[in-house]
Amino acid sequence: MNQDLAVERIMQTGLLSCDRHTPLDVAAARMAERRCSSMLVMENDEPVGIWTEHDCLYLDFADPGALRQPIGDLMIESIATIAADASLGEAAVRFAAENRHHFLVVDEAETPLGILSRSDAVLNQGLESYLRLREVRHAMCKTPLVLPGTLTLGELASRMRFTHNDAAVITQPGQALGIITERDLVRFVAAHPGRVSVGELATRPLLSVAPGDTLIHARDQLIANRVRHLAVLDESEQVVGLLGFREMLDGNEQFYIEDLRQALAQRDQALSQSRFNLELAERVIDASLEGIIITDAQTHIEFVNPAFTHMTGYRPEEVIGRTPALLSSGRHEADFYERMWHSLKSNGYWRGEIWNRRKNGQLYLELLTVTAIRDEAGETTNYAALFSDITHIRENEEQVRRLAYYDALTRLPNRRLLEDRLSLSMRHAHRNRRRLAVIFIDLDHFKQVNDSLGHAIGDELLLQVSQRLGARLREDDTLARLGGDEFIALLPDLDEPSEATHIAGRLIAAISEPFKIDGHEFRVGGSLGISFYPDDAATIDDLMRNADAAMYRAKQEGRNTYRLFNSKTHVQENHHLAMESALRDTAETGEGLDVHYQPIFDTRTGALRGAEALLRWHHPRFGHVAPVDFIPVAERSGLILPLGRRLIRKVAGQQQRWLAAGRSVVPVAVNLSAKQFWQNDLPARLAAILSEHELPPGLIDVELTESTLLDESQQATHILQALRELGCGVAIDDFGTGYSSLRYLQDLPVTALKIDRSFVARMQTAHGSRAIVAAVSGLAHELGLKVVAEGVENASQLAELKQYPVHCVQGFHLGMPVSADVFAHEWLGSA
Repeated sequence: MNQDLAVERIMQTGLLSCDRHTPLDVAAARMAERRCSSMLVMENDEPVGIWTEHDCLYLDFADPGALRQPIGDLMIESIATIAADASLGEAAVRFAAENRHHFLVVDEAETPLGILSRSDAVLNQGLESYLRLREVRHAMCKTPLVLPGTLTLGELASRMRFTHNDAAVITQPGQALGIITERDLVRFVAAHPGRVSVGELATRPLLSVAPGDTLIHARDQLIANRVRHLAVLDESEQVVGLLGFREMLDGNEQFYIEDLRQALAQRDQALSQSRFNLELAERVIDASLEGIIITDAQTHIEFVNPAFTHMTGYRPEEVIGRTPALLSSGRHEADFYERMWHSLKSNGYWRGEIWNRRKNGQLYLELLTVTAIRDEAGETTNYAALFSDITHIRENEEQVRRLAYYDALTRLPNRRLLEDRLSLSMRHAHRNRRRLAVIFIDLDHFKQVNDSLGHAIGDELLLQVSQRLGARLREDDTLARLGGDEFIALLPDLDEPSEATHIAGRLIAAISEPFKIDGHEFRVGGSLGISFYPDDAATIDDLMRNADAAMYRAKQEGRNTYRLFNSKTHVQENHHLAMESALRDTAETGEGLDVHYQPIFDTRTGALRGAEALLRWHHPRFGHVAPVDFIPVAERSGLILPLGRRLIRKVAGQQQRWLAAGRSVVPVAVNLSAKQFWQNDLPARLAAILSEHELPPGLIDVELTESTLLDESQQATHILQALRELGCGVAIDDFGTGYSSLRYLQDLPVTALKIDRSFVARMQTAHGSRAIVAAVSGLAHELGLKVVAEGVENASQLAELKQYPVHCVQGFHLGMPVSADVFAHEWLGSA
């Protein structure tokens, strides 16, 4: 839109003027001839008014004399001026606000230059976009003045004046619609038509448009036909409106006012948003945890935020006008700053880590971003720097790294770092054809220190041990802590294995020295295992595993010593480990376990007096495993407890089945290990099993070794008495092979002694064995105890035993251990 167009560009030049005494009809004739809508009225060469077409509405057309009056007596519109340089938009607003049809255009000296009409504004305001978008119905006069053709001009003028219309549609039967406008009235004033009806004076045909036509189409018709008004006809050819330049301008004024209102609203919103953004930016800068510095192009500080003061200690008044060099730490060389400025000039920014110094002199590490601020010409006007203190972040990262690679207590390398160094050392040893050694170190009796003196002293002990071990190693050696009381020493670049054993001896000596911690003085030992690369292993895992195996053997063979890895021993230990694992599975499931029964006979009569239950194990991998092989494994691993419980339950179940089958059952003895016997709930557990299987008393006996009873005979008495109350016989197995105390025989409620097979086997060749058999059997006879001789392998041994008070015998000569079915078939008759 051409709202900014100056009115002097579009005004009517060549002013039509007349003296105020000029007769009205003469003036009207001049206006009609010139087709002007207005005339400037002068008096003494000064404008006194404007005569317009609209003024004709106030004439009395019925009086011919009235048309001859001086124009100065009849002009109505006063002069309203507008500056020549005023904008077209301003003129349009004034037309609407002042309800005028014309303005006198004057220069700065108030000299008349021309007249601006509403039509001029419509034709020059650049309304094409508006007129194309709007339809006729939106701008037309919706209450058009429609009058019959029988009215007189006076009546017509009065009606037009009263209704504020500048044109009227004239209807007359049998004729097309006509129109009379204010310009027509000027023409009538000049022609003196007299008392002619308006139907005869109306201009025909009346041009028309539809309500849905665009305003641009209507405007083009007005211009092309040199008319000022168009009738708006609906589909039934009824007049529903009248459209002229005034309606277009009024609609455009509303459009312009709305556009101006929106523009002002947008401006206010933009200003409000800009103010909000500015305030928000200030709050963000003030609340930012990052320090902010803004300098001019010469790097003189112009602004700093509160975070800058918090981090550096400098207040704004202390740094404004100075350069950031006052923060320099002195830790960076000149080329560091040269690279920074080169990046700033080349890329417009620099980002990196830099050491600076606070006001109190403390150094800190900051992450700094500097950006060059440029104007429209590309010249740098300011520099903006944002920084944050990352000293603690780097310290935390270092702490995380230490936690990842170092033991928290001793600060020694942990397994992860050890494996990294071991891998590097192995590659170096391979390249240089050298040896390296791994020493696995485990403290002896460390658990006792922890349990008796507390974990705090235990931790201090580990710390002192680590210090002693580190002091005994070479400079290039590595000492690591795996956890608990386990350490690893890595010894690279060895010429001979003896170097490792020499160092191992030094380590043992260091650990063996007494410790004094919080008033406590004590000693601990260390068991060490050594493996070599490439002699014993080619991988990290195998090397450490072999050293661990050698350390375990050192513990088994006396502790506080070292052992070298031995592949043969390792194979045996692996075999035992595999057997232990298999035995553990068997103890849980019971698969592969069976019970064999060896009969016990009366020495004199040969009658069956009982049986000994012997556990047998068959495994898919190991086959039939002898008790002498798996019982020690079970004892060492603690599996003897679940295996013993299974044995008792199997024997009780078998006794129950034999009774149900009508067999003449005999007591069956089960061997109890020391761990089983000293279980607090042994009598209660056995009573529950007997009750569960509904066994009468006297069908299950127990056998114990001497060593089980000697250490705590008083406590053993209570347990044995409880077993006796259940009806169980109690036999001392392998009697005479250990340290025997005859006192406990009279104190403990035992029922039988079993003479070890070693004495029976040597009776015929060793006088001492016969004497032992005679002494044991005689002693038992005097104490009222039953005597059972084991290991009777031949008839001569049986005949020899009959010379002594031996009640029962068992052995391969009399009966082999057999399965339950075979035992019942051969030895158990019907009840």
